[in-house]
Amino acid sequence: MARHLITSAIPYINGIKHLGNLVGSQLPADLYARYQRTRGHEVLFLCATDEHGTPAELAAAKAGEPVAEYCARMHGVQTEIAKGFRLSFDHFGRSSSPQNHRLTQHFAGRLAEAGMIREVVEKQVYSNADKRFLPDRYIEGICPNCGYDKARGDQCENCTKQLDPTDLIEPRSAISGSTDLEVRETKHLYLGQSGMRGRLNDWIDSKGDWPVLTTSIARKWLNDGDGLQDRGITRDLDWGIPVKKGADDWPGMEGKVFYVWFDAPIEYIACAGEWAEAQGLSEGEWERWWRTDKGADDVRYTQFMGKDNVPFHTLSFPATILGSGEDWKLVDYIKSFNYLNYDGGQFSTSQGRGVFMDQALEILPADYWRWWLLSHAPESSDSEFTWENFQVSVNKDLADVLGNFVSRVTKFCRSKFGEEVPGGGGFGAREEALIATLTERVRAYEGHMEAMEVRKSAQELRAIWVAGNEYLQEAAPWSTFKEDPEAAAAQIRLALNLIRLYAVLSAPFIPDASEAMLAAMKTDDSGWPNDVAAALGALPEGHDFQVPEVLFAKISDEGREDWQERFSGVRDG
Repeated sequence: MARHLITSAIPYINGIKHLGNLVGSQLPADLYARYQRTRGHEVLFLCATDEHGTPAELAAAKAGEPVAEYCARMHGVQTEIAKGFRLSFDHFGRSSSPQNHRLTQHFAGRLAEAGMIREVVEKQVYSNADKRFLPDRYIEGICPNCGYDKARGDQCENCTKQLDPTDLIEPRSAISGSTDLEVRETKHLYLGQSGMRGRLNDWIDSKGDWPVLTTSIARKWLNDGDGLQDRGITRDLDWGIPVKKGADDWPGMEGKVFYVWFDAPIEYIACAGEWAEAQGLSEGEWERWWRTDKGADDVRYTQFMGKDNVPFHTLSFPATILGSGEDWKLVDYIKSFNYLNYDGGQFSTSQGRGVFMDQALEILPADYWRWWLLSHAPESSDSEFTWENFQVSVNKDLADVLGNFVSRVTKFCRSKFGEEVPGGGGFGAREEALIATLTERVRAYEGHMEAMEVRKSAQELRAIWVAGNEYLQEAAPWSTFKEDPEAAAAQIRLALNLIRLYAVLSAPFIPDASEAMLAAMKTDDSGWPNDVAAALGALPEGHDFQVPEVLFAKISDEGREDWQERFSGVRDG
């Protein structure tokens, strides 16, 4: 039994995420976690909400709530949505947790002792009206390059030119709109990432099995002149983790907090501490997953994320861990994803364009979305969600191939043999050929799942469903029954066992349908088919079953057109 530590990129707290966010990290991580559990391995699957930084403060102000209360409420909202999508986290934590406060301050102290942190006096824009320093992106003005009047202090979204706040014409606060701005000096802490270039390069070199997308982004940041720079790890904000060296105050850093990019990845580790506390376990129970000096040497650690998060997870977070000089577990494999676009454009949280996770669950059950998103995961390139493609995929794959098979087999058996597995004779050449085909395909499916090849796994699973349908068409038990009822009984016995097999194999992708199939077969035997022939005899003659409700309803043209129009505009709120 192997041990798998799995984390997905932690979603930001300010609002509900769209389907592009879901397929870029949490959903494929859940697929892998479910698969490894099904194979009998020990899994710790962790995620959390990323709660610090200016966006959280602004979202709370817009909602008219204290920021701590806003974050607590939104954590509850995101927890329920995650449950709705059947994301099987062992713990869904919070970066504002006491565990993350302590651990972030601990790492800062260790890095300071190692000489990796230096104090820097820099100039930043201060808003007198807001009585705060403004991060670059919260300063707006006219772009000096193209004249766009809502350019941010870090970049113009219209012409994409990189900017400094002082470049803007008529700059104003994005918070209050005030133009009463001035440049002030402030002191911050910087992490000496540039001094880690050699160690990080050697570490990335050792990861020869990483996806090309992951390594190409990491090397670009590592080797480009503007890539691996020393970076500020503190901010002049009220909401965040107070700057300390471990438990000790940091002279000159009073009133400052750690920058969100520094404390958020540390939450992966702190989340394990939250999990242990919630389960009533000792500190040693979470340390055995994260400390190589306390048993984590045999842990396989896999991270899932969108490509925009790769630099932080291949460079900045490893620099923090390596720089601490302590025996922490480093990631073994980073599965990164491209972007999922929406119906001819982009998903946009700020513009409310596309389908958001709560809305998706309002119109269809989770399995519909899980199947489409995973079977179209943006692995080798960006992919696009269209309502037409969604409708076709759901109707063909889920309703016609899988759902129709289950319905035809169970209803025919009930009409001819009753609601129990019939006896009949042994298997012939056609059945032996099916078993050989399924054995080959199940082994291929396992290989793709182990390699985290999400789309190929979905294709192989669908091919396994198709093989059963082709067998049913060729065997035609409804015709066989007229001439040889005993042979038809054997064919249906095999087909009923195929339903149980499909339930087990499909569970990582469509867990609700899997449960429904097992319930219909009146079995809790979810054992993996290491021996396909034996698995197809798991339900013996005389075993009771029931005809299930329709597994998947087809999407009508009217429904698809309604949703297409409904989700083309701006989301309220």
